[in-house]
Amino acid sequence: MAKFVVAGKANCPYYAKAEHLADCLQATLPNFRVHKITQHPDKWEQWLHDVCETNGWEHRQSPIIWRELLDRGGKGQLLGGLNDFLEYAQQYYGITSMMLSKEMLDIAEENLQAHLEIVKEDEKIKSLIKPMQIWITSASTPICYQLIPLLANGEVFGMTTEISIHLLDTGQFKEVLCSIVMEAEDMAFPLLRSILEHTEIDEAFIEADVIIVLDDVLLNLEVQSLENYIREATLIMTYGPSIKPENIIAVATSWESAAKATLARKLNVSTAGVKDVIVWGNITGSNYIDLLHAKLYGYDGAIWGPANFQRPLLNMIYDREWIHSEFLSAQGSLRSRVGRCTGMLPAHAVATALQYWYHGSPPGEIVSVGVLSEGQFCVPEGIIFSMPVSFQNGSWEVIKELEIDGTTQEVLGRLAHELIQEKLVALKEIKEIHPYGEG
Repeated sequence: MAKFVVAGKANCPYYAKAEHLADCLQATLPNFRVHKITQHPDKWEQWLHDVCETNGWEHRQSPIIWRELLDRGGKGQLLGGLNDFLEYAQQYYGITSMMLSKEMLDIAEENLQAHLEIVKEDEKIKSLIKPMQIWITSASTPICYQLIPLLANGEVFGMTTEISIHLLDTGQFKEVLCSIVMEAEDMAFPLLRSILEHTEIDEAFIEADVIIVLDDVLLNLEVQSLENYIREATLIMTYGPSIKPENIIAVATSWESAAKATLARKLNVSTAGVKDVIVWGNITGSNYIDLLHAKLYGYDGAIWGPANFQRPLLNMIYDREWIHSEFLSAQGSLRSRVGRCTGMLPAHAVATALQYWYHGSPPGEIVSVGVLSEGQFCVPEGIIFSMPVSFQNGSWEVIKELEIDGTTQEVLGRLAHELIQEKLVALKEIKEIHPYGEG
């Protein structure tokens, strides 16, 4: 089987003659196949350069013809231009083209019009496919910069889902937002339909499918300004009532991932082997890392088992003092690690949570997420509290059957009380200070 590729500018008369000859060969010879590629005149030079650079060829005119060596497992073999193709067809098949110059010009004009019609139709079809609208607040933060490639590469929402990203921040960061937009456009993600910057709060969340509320708490635990808190609260109070409570989550995956990494280093195992570490409480304040249900896979010990063989993680940590004095303490390595992150960790956390939400979390694994409490685990209703969940079929569900001991229950009560007090203080300050974006 001989398969040839004939490519050229849509308005090129020489391409028209090569195309005509290829059609004649295909109609006459049972084992001859041709694939035709037409390029707009404005895009031809760049397209030809890319093809030749990829294949290591030298060719500078339209058309270009090569043979695909599919049966040999090798790359294409360059034949050349029109004259080379005419000579090849005459020598091997005894067939040539007698097309006159006027015919060549007429067909070239028809090819150009047909190509423009195809492009127009493709653009029309593409416009009918509505991309997913994703809004990101506080978009000038380093988290956003790290997050955009994770959202645009197709792994979060699916390899066939196009997205449009909207970056929202205050006017003082407009230049930063424009720079992010330009760089994202230059990366030419196939699934990124558009990316736009916004600095007016009135534009916020128009036709939004996904809203990602970022802040700099994890990046700078000490200096999160009251203005930023109030700005985020105002956004949520303004637009929150139209969003179902089950569609709002706070991502605790940063703490969960950092905890697993710290434990893995302590036990000299892969981080992927640490499972079911639970984060309770406030993901941006006081929380509790619960290891009671944590499991360890792939531990290099005296007992070996299949890939799914697991051990209770607490049984493998003989230095219990390390857990309380170093791992769980307010000044311990875990909080220091999360506090020093530069954006990559929280960005990965957001992307992972969204991926789980749209495609499901690993079967049997526990994921920690801040959700609006409905009284589970004796946590008072109406506060956002991180607790164990699983994702399936586009939704999440709290793992209510999980057993907790008396010590954990006591800690949860204390964390819930702190969150309620924070909520009351925040509401009081919002009422006292002029809301962001008005006046």
